[in-house]
Amino acid sequence: MPELPEVETTARGVHERLRGDRIVDVWFSRHPQPFKVPVARQAKGLQGCAILAVHRAGKHIVCELAPAAGRPLDTVCGNRLVESVGEPSAQWIVHLGMTGRLLVTTSEAPVAPHTHARLAMASGRELRFVDPRRFGRLEYRDLRRCPGFRAPGVDPLSVTAEEFARLFRGRKLAIKAALLNQKLLSGVGNIYADESLFHAGIRPRRPAGRLTREELDRLRKALVKVLKHAIRLGGSSVSDYVDADGERGFFQLEHCVYLRTGLPCRRCQTPVRRILVAGRGTHYCPRCQR
Repeated sequence: MPELPEVETTARGVHERLRGDRIVDVWFSRHPQPFKVPVARQAKGLQGCAILAVHRAGKHIVCELAPAAGRPLDTVCGNRLVESVGEPSAQWIVHLGMTGRLLVTTSEAPVAPHTHARLAMASGRELRFVDPRRFGRLEYRDLRRCPGFRAPGVDPLSVTAEEFARLFRGRKLAIKAALLNQKLLSGVGNIYADESLFHAGIRPRRPAGRLTREELDRLRKALVKVLKHAIRLGGSSVSDYVDADGERGFFQLEHCVYLRTGLPCRRCQTPVRRILVAGRGTHYCPRCQR
């Protein structure tokens, strides 16, 4: 499943290419699984909207939308009055699921199998959602009627040391399981939990509530460093992930433990081990992590 770096990379790519563009036509597939809001309602809401910005919220991509020219602007957005096209009145929210891709292409480009959404833009580009396994989700929100989307947990890139320590205080579950809990930290998945624990020198089965403040500080810094470096390299392409241009990431080439079972640790040459933590395959170095 795409995690924070992959979702961030995709959101940035869509933002750079489609910010200020306008949706002129909408097509959805007949498969119901990807749609949290009925397709007719999504199509009606999206038609004619301008894309103000695209950003990440946890593992979700959020497209901020403005009314099309000619639509009434005297509507309430949250607690504010929408007075110009520069204010969002709606959101289109994309969760990539296990195999989802959000691609910016041209209208002439061949349509890939398992394409479930095509948003034609005034510029001639298209925003396409492709998802072979159909675990991804698409949602439209009218901000005049409901609040905007927010991730359930704290963002790992902005969490403070005090907030980070408070998240795990008194928790008996393994630190690896705690890192994967989206209600605590939104965006961390299997890859970056394993890699961050390795760089922090902490074993994944250690109870989260028993880590010292020094260990938690070390883990937070390692997590932020790993995530930012992965974003710079375009994420990890270990399965189906590609960015908004259809390009693979490169961070998988720098994995220290993830999916390296039996291979020598890049730091001490001890074979990497694989165990199960909270039902998830977990990779660690028995010598570097204590």
